[in-house]
Amino acid sequence: MKIAVAGATGVVGHHVVEVARARGHQVVELARSLGVDLTTGAGLAERLDGVDAVVDVTSVPTLKREEAEAFFGAVTRTLLAGEERAGVGHHVALSIVGVDDVPSGYYRGKQLQERLVREAPVGWSILRATQFHEFAEQALGFMRLGPLSLVPGMLSQPIAAVEVAEALVDLAEAGPSGRVPDLAGPDRLSMVTLARRVSKARGLGRRVVGLPVPGAAGRAMRGGSLCPDTDGPRGRITFEEWLAS
Repeated sequence: MKIAVAGATGVVGHHVVEVARARGHQVVELARSLGVDLTTGAGLAERLDGVDAVVDVTSVPTLKREEAEAFFGAVTRTLLAGEERAGVGHHVALSIVGVDDVPSGYYRGKQLQERLVREAPVGWSILRATQFHEFAEQALGFMRLGPLSLVPGMLSQPIAAVEVAEALVDLAEAGPSGRVPDLAGPDRLSMVTLARRVSKARGLGRRVVGLPVPGAAGRAMRGGSLCPDTDGPRGRITFEEWLAS
């Protein structure tokens, strides 16, 4: 197959590229740093020539609803329009467990992305996954006050990014599958605990303090809305195994 990866240089994207190539697929990398602007479509048309499936793992660093909806709306519309013109038969989108239950700005952007994918004429698959193991280290830098790292108080069931990538390539190979069961890691853990483990293992010397996120979003995050509430596929790699590697 010929698979295009939107967001190919990101946390999950580079794993998708590696997994797809290891399975013998031809991979087209789509990223701004590689000459493709997915918000405007500049450089996209020629990259989609002969592509069988597009895997979208793009992201944007914002918590604001307006910015998230603007980004995911622009990227998704651009990709879908380009795919329709190029005759691409399958669009695979990565989303997040809990987007319907946690009223945050970023998740509103992901909700828009999912709706656009479902309504498009291109065949589609949507995989919702939990936070990656890598998120715990990122959380240490969200809010820093000297030696302190304020980490959102949330319950998570994290999964290794490489296992998410494997599942996305599986979907690309399988063809349009609609909304598939949510993917999560093997254990349900506190993000504050995970961040403390990362700081200790990496020798970062950060003092991690839990920060209760206010409002309905915070209550949902602390209550487990970011974890799957039904049976589904589970990752094999524990957080401790990922940290040790």
